[in-house]
Amino acid sequence: MQLSLRTLFGIGGALALTGGVAYGAERIGMELSSSAFAHNADIPSRHTCEGSDQSPPLAWSGVPAGAKSLALIVDDPDAPDPAAPKMTWVHWVLYNLPPAITGLDAGKSRPSDLPPGTREGLNDWKRTGYGGPCPPIGRHRYVHKLYALDTVLPVLQPATKVALEKAMQGHILAQGELVGYYRKKR
Repeated sequence: MQLSLRTLFGIGGALALTGGVAYGAERIGMELSSSAFAHNADIPSRHTCEGSDQSPPLAWSGVPAGAKSLALIVDDPDAPDPAAPKMTWVHWVLYNLPPAITGLDAGKSRPSDLPPGTREGLNDWKRTGYGGPCPPIGRHRYVHKLYALDTVLPVLQPATKVALEKAMQGHILAQGELVGYYRKKR
């Protein structure tokens, strides 16, 4: 079977575009970090239910020039037991963070502490704001995910992780991730 040059160029172009999209998604990443804990290290108890339950300091870089807003989701995919996880527990949901900011200070999770324009979503305690690690059993992972979006999102009703993830579809320019661990001491 012979393929025409036009067909070959069409197939090649499609493959190049597909590869370019995949390559671009991998290549464009943001760095998300905390001065309180390193990636894949333990979260200090002051940022948990056994301490003052204050949000950890977060810093980021590499936000793409075209970003119009940022979104942050912190969740625990190991709930309730890391040996037999059944659900992902949501600890913090923020969206429409201004793309020019480069982080959040520790304990800055009240509406008056957040940058202007930032919207809060509900965590799995059915309240806004940060709810720190408080695992019932075992050592859990706490995944901090930051997204750069090409739009400012509308007010979400309800403002849950699920609603935010749906609203972000097709708008994510880049993503950064920071994982911390925690096991209750008492």
